Amino acid sequence: YRDDDDINDVASMAGVNLNEESARIMATNSDLVGTQIQSCKDEPFLAAIPLHKRILETAKKLGITDVPAEVVTFISHATQNRLRTVIEKVTVITQHRMESYKDDEWYEQATDVRSQLKFFEQLERLEKQRKDEQEREILLKAAKSRSRQEDPEQARLKQKAKEMQQQELAQMRQRDANLTALAAIGPRKKRKLDSPGLLTIGGEGLGAAGGSQAGLGTASSRQYARQKITRVNLRDFIFYMEQERETSHSLLLYRALLK
Repeated sequence: YRDDDDINDVASMAGVNLNEESARIMATNSDLVGTQIQSCKDEPFLAAIPLHKRILETAKKLGITDVPAEVVTFISHATQNRLRTVIEKVTVITQHRMESYKDDEWYEQATDVRSQLKFFEQLERLEKQRKDEQEREILLKAAKSRSRQEDPEQARLKQKAKEMQQQELAQMRQRDANLTALAAIGPRKKRKLDSPGLLTIGGEGLGAAGGSQAGLGTASSRQYARQKITRVNLRDFIFYMEQERETSHSLLLYRALLK
């Protein structure tokens, strides 16, 4: 007879024997029973001997003659944690700098500096072209003039006009030679990558000879996938040091600004 509140009633009604299940669980995890778990060895981030010497040199100035090994380990871990924090913050700054808001519907473009620079470059190009044309007209007039007086300036202009005409003639000959060579070669045919027997990226487009290596091509393309690299420059570190209270007025920041 079993009571109504017996916990084995439900298991018995379902046909489950708790003793057998417990024995089966113990047999399955028998390799884990009695094992001893130990923590990993504490590996210092910095070299212990040079760091200990450096700490002793600083401690002697303050009247401390002995520094235990635990202090060296603690300083090493603190350096590692500090360096990790700096790298994480600078990485976030770099990602914000590289982020583009062109396709974001919540932002609209106010100024376009690149277009302005292109406009100024085009103005400079037109101005240079206009000056070159004026100089060319002056040289051509000087070359056509037939004054009997031997003026040194006039002779210099004639010589310069002659050199300019020779240079233009050489450029025309070079251009004609290039056009003749291209016409002799004929139109260049693009290489067909999707033809049978050629292996394309990712293992697609394989012919009969390379069909068995489709999985290999796919695996190799996945294996050598290009990893996204975040490149941090000096401006990101300067911005980080300006935001931090410890480095906002440091000598290191002023040295970085002078570079």
